[in-house]
Amino acid sequence: MDETRDPAEQARQICLRLLAVRPRTYIELADALAKRGVSDDVIGDVLDRYRDVGMVDDAAFARAWVSSRHRSRKLSRRALSNELRRKGVDTELVDEALEQLDEDDERAAARELAARRLRGMGAVPPEAVFRRLVGMLARKGYPAGVAVGVVKEVMAERDSAMAELAEQIDPDAMIEDGTV
Repeated sequence: MDETRDPAEQARQICLRLLAVRPRTYIELADALAKRGVSDDVIGDVLDRYRDVGMVDDAAFARAWVSSRHRSRKLSRRALSNELRRKGVDTELVDEALEQLDEDDERAAARELAARRLRGMGAVPPEAVFRRLVGMLARKGYPAGVAVGVVKEVMAERDSAMAELAEQIDPDAMIEDGTV
């Protein structure tokens, strides 16, 4: 940090540069300022002022994050919750932001993701397709029941061999024995 300039002005400039790239949470900005040697008092004063005028709004950030990441990356509610918590968003604000997604939205996103991935799999054996798709959905944070059910649906729609395998799969048994 440049000792000749006003520390508050420097902190404001750092925040403005960061906010010009993308919205940030209060904690993200506080961490960035602390890494640049800004004192805790100055950080609090600057960020509190930015919050008062609406430049830093964790609730709006969380709502926009959920909408964007769910639409573009097809992330589950659980994955989105984890991301927001890592960014320092309060649990209550995370829960409020996730209310905009219901189970049907989540299932539709999982289905779209699985169908898209299935199209690119070519001549992979059905058992491997099933494992890969369920694994991919699990990594995106989808519950096992949703992942297995959605994969069965998209496989059954693709062709008869996959439909046969999909019919043989018992998602409840797989969840109970820990296969998924």
